[in-house]
Amino acid sequence: MSVVADRVLAKDKDDDSGEARHTLTRGDAALLRFAAAAEILESDFWIQYNELGGIQDAEVPGGFGNPAYTAKLANLDGDFAQYIHDNTDDEITHFTFLNAYLESHGAQPVDLEPFRTLAGSKATGSSGKLRLTNLMKLTLDTSWWTRYRSDTNNPDLDPTFVFPQAVPGLSKGTFTAIPRDNSDLTPDTHLQAIANTAAFHMPTIEQGGNSLYPSLAQRATSVEVLRILISIGPTETMHFQTWSDKAGAAVSPPIAPLVDPTNGLTFPDLTGGGETVQNNLIMPEPCPFLSRRLPKCSIIRPTETRGAAMGALAFLTAMGLFAGQSPKFFAFMRDLAEDADQARRMGD
Repeated sequence: MSVVADRVLAKDKDDDSGEARHTLTRGDAALLRFAAAAEILESDFWIQYNELGGIQDAEVPGGFGNPAYTAKLANLDGDFAQYIHDNTDDEITHFTFLNAYLESHGAQPVDLEPFRTLAGSKATGSSGKLRLTNLMKLTLDTSWWTRYRSDTNNPDLDPTFVFPQAVPGLSKGTFTAIPRDNSDLTPDTHLQAIANTAAFHMPTIEQGGNSLYPSLAQRATSVEVLRILISIGPTETMHFQTWSDKAGAAVSPPIAPLVDPTNGLTFPDLTGGGETVQNNLIMPEPCPFLSRRLPKCSIIRPTETRGAAMGALAFLTAMGLFAGQSPKFFAFMRDLAEDADQARRMGD
């Protein structure tokens, strides 16, 4: 359980608006701590992407780029490197802000540095630093693709409905989203498959944050904490929509169909497959919301708040993002998630 007290007293000073700082409940602190941990983990794997396929500069330092991998990403979109850079920068600012906010209210920030033990890519361009996350043994659930295109089913109303996978092969093995070493730079089709895997991993991650923030926000007591969650959350949605478009390029001509000759991973051409798998849809189709007695509505889904944090942790774990992490890491993250899920709005 969290060491944060039931009610954490704010520091005795005013904020920028001149209004006295509010107190931070234990529940609100737990919500922000879980969000901060999620953003630290996101930052860790986005930095890995940026080192190999993004833009290296003072804003996002580390690594020096891998031209061959960057070129394969550029086949999906000429601005791919810029988008990686900007997404990485966003996630770094998110966890930095959340931890600073927690500290400014006398609450404990999140430190995952003791768990930085995983080896990353050895390919040209990597900084060689130890990592928190593993991008080289991913199993991806791409059912979000059909979930957001469905106009009949919503996981909040239909929790047992199984949405089809966009790329079934990604859910049936473990695959790398970055070159593990320079041997992955050939053959050409293999490296493109790695880039395509990254193109699907990115929106798979961001749709999780897309749902997580509104799910957590429903438990916030403080209006200011609510403001934080509903301000950061839409940024994750912007990321999700951007990467949805890039994933669409991976299942469209001339890139698709594509078969990785080293493992058989197949990226199908989804052109002409109907609205459920349409490869150029990046906006959510209207679906049932709250009740089928009400009109359909275009929404983020799911946003069920019960068990949201533990659900997010289970989702990331099943993906293989933490392959190789220690039992202490999983125990630490489980405690953060349990505390967040126990948060309640005052009066509820």
